[in-house]
Amino acid sequence: MSRPQPIQAIPHACPGRRTAVEKEPTLLLLISPDSVEEALVCAKAAEYLDIVDVKKPDEGSLGANYPWVIREIREAVPADKPVSATVGDVPYKPGTVAQAALGAAVSGATYIKVGLYGCTTPDQAVEVMRGVVRAVKDYRPDAFVVASGYADAHRIGCVNPLALPDIARRSGSDAAMLDTAIKDGSRLFDHVPPDACAEFVRLAHGAGLLAALAGSVKAVDLGVLTRIGTDIVGVRGAVCEGGDRNTGRIQPQLVAAFRAELDRHGRDHAAALAAAAS
Repeated sequence: MSRPQPIQAIPHACPGRRTAVEKEPTLLLLISPDSVEEALVCAKAAEYLDIVDVKKPDEGSLGANYPWVIREIREAVPADKPVSATVGDVPYKPGTVAQAALGAAVSGATYIKVGLYGCTTPDQAVEVMRGVVRAVKDYRPDAFVVASGYADAHRIGCVNPLALPDIARRSGSDAAMLDTAIKDGSRLFDHVPPDACAEFVRLAHGAGLLAALAGSVKAVDLGVLTRIGTDIVGVRGAVCEGGDRNTGRIQPQLVAAFRAELDRHGRDHAAALAAAAS
């Protein structure tokens, strides 16, 4: 098996555990194409995004795409843009998930996201993620592993959303993430309100992790996500025509508009912090 090339630096920030000395917080934008064709659209809008995320929406919130699609998307987008891949809304089958995660890394993904759909206890989730971390980092030590839970966990019976930061910490993962499992029009804040999301971010940062939030996020949510210190925001529907993650296609002008709003909120928040400190 050939060894991978080093990960390219992410614009504005570096992946990995936080340190005591922090740079100015910056919200990174993760966009999720579901095909090579959409990845080429993302390539045209590369200046407006930070991470290209490969998923298959018709197989679930964090549905896994084919290895060859990950590989082709990696080849299609600029080399300085990290590629993320979802391993799926996975069951409690640690060996199966570890092997799938390694497949995503071998296919070219440098961010590996695991949806802990079938884990009903934190210990189960830690066992799954430990296997993923070992499988991926034995192959690629600088890979970035994301333990993802679900804001609407109460609807599917999986681990509590606020348990994710500790699960990620105990397993050696690099980030904790929340998304929504059931894509029925409900959104992140419908299930985990802003104050609880702020606690999620606080717990993640306290554990030395990055905090990622997704789940039908819209531009109107960016002010809150910025103020609570979110590190990565993941979107698809918000940059698709008609706002439909399944039937709509990603549009470069919508990516640009979303980025403009993200940056505006970042500037406003920085100005407010500066004013408060003066």
